[in-house]
Amino acid sequence: MSIRFLSILLMLFISTISFSQTATIRGFVYNKKNGEPVIFTNVYLKGTTNGAQTDVNGYYSIKVAPGSYTLAFTAVGYDSLFQNIVLKAGQILQQNIYANEGDIKLKAFTVTAEKQEEQNKVGASVITITPKEIDRIPGVGGSPDVAQYMQVVPGVVMTGDQGGQLYIRGGSPIQNKVLLDGMIIYNPFHSIGLFSVFDTDVIRSTDVYTGGFGAEFGGRVSSIMKMTTRDGNKKRFGGKVAVSPFVSKILFEGPLSKQKENDANASSFMLSARTSYLEQSSKIFYPYVDSAGLPFNFTDLYGKISFSGDNGSKLNLSGFRFSDRVKYKTLQNLSWNTAGAGTNFVLIPNNTNFVLDGAFSYSNYKITLEEASRPSRSSEINGFNVALNFKYYLTEKSDFQWGVEALGFTTDYTFYNEVNREISQNENTTELALYGKYRAVIGNLW
Repeated sequence: MSIRFLSILLMLFISTISFSQTATIRGFVYNKKNGEPVIFTNVYLKGTTNGAQTDVNGYYSIKVAPGSYTLAFTAVGYDSLFQNIVLKAGQILQQNIYANEGDIKLKAFTVTAEKQEEQNKVGASVITITPKEIDRIPGVGGSPDVAQYMQVVPGVVMTGDQGGQLYIRGGSPIQNKVLLDGMIIYNPFHSIGLFSVFDTDVIRSTDVYTGGFGAEFGGRVSSIMKMTTRDGNKKRFGGKVAVSPFVSKILFEGPLSKQKENDANASSFMLSARTSYLEQSSKIFYPYVDSAGLPFNFTDLYGKISFSGDNGSKLNLSGFRFSDRVKYKTLQNLSWNTAGAGTNFVLIPNNTNFVLDGAFSYSNYKITLEEASRPSRSSEINGFNVALNFKYYLTEKSDFQWGVEALGFTTDYTFYNEVNREISQNENTTELALYGKYRAVIGNLW
């Protein structure tokens, strides 16, 4: 153990020495039309093998020797951009890229090369889902949803009756951790299991770790579902209204402070509302199941405010409320509500080679069963989570990441037996976690 620790310190020392002899070009890639980050695309220095792939925030960082270069951006669906730059030893140059959507549509083609992200990072059992991929799956009632996409993923089993439970690699539902912009979602699916609580139109990217997830994800042993929502349009006001046989929704977004030409400084908002009327429409589409209609309805509300700085630093404030109502005529009523609010941020300090991101949130989930023959039964969990992550770029192909996370939650359970005797349990739990992760590409071993 001590030898491994000394080896890591030696590598960090060598990396620090080499850093003084290099320069850094970094920044964000934005869609010039709406100010949204362009994710998982390549930025490179033309005529060299140096480049990087943007992350979920559109951020890239490239370390090279001092000199004159041409910074290049190329991506399908966008016009290519080229910018001449001059880098001095030890310099950190902030260069944001504003990409125009291309007017040329290509026919189907096959790409045989691997992405830089896939070459330099080991992503065991990681499934990345984008809204475009969700739209390719035929949706129930014409409404594509991440819950329906998950059902075609290998190793995933989903049940729909009274809970929409998700089983990954044989693990139980409580062994899955779901994060929405850093906020913990205790139940991400609606009662019938065909719909998740997430509106596809607000999702930027979803990473599902079905095994082998890193040290930064703790508290679960089966899987991690990390969802990132997009920002509201920073250029103009807009919206969307959609109606399907089972679900209708509305989305409204726009700038609070309009983004100027080639300037990342802006703020925006986004509001989304979705409701189902399956109980009413099923009388028309499924009268052979139950002429009174299927007793499933839900409502989803989500809001987000985003602030972006000149250097790409950003702050997001978001909140949600998801609710389900299941009414079995005169027998029993089952309902659950989940709500929460939080903030997450990305901080890019000037003249340094590290990125700081973090999140603070509070969420609550309560399920209640009402029966005519006995008092109501309920189960509730609520709590907060605080996370800070530091990522330091050592060299072009190595970085060190560490972070800390604090969790606190309360569980409250109330049950009545056959003789209406109350059985209850209330517990408070606090967790504190610290992790570190070092990544380096050392080349071929032989």
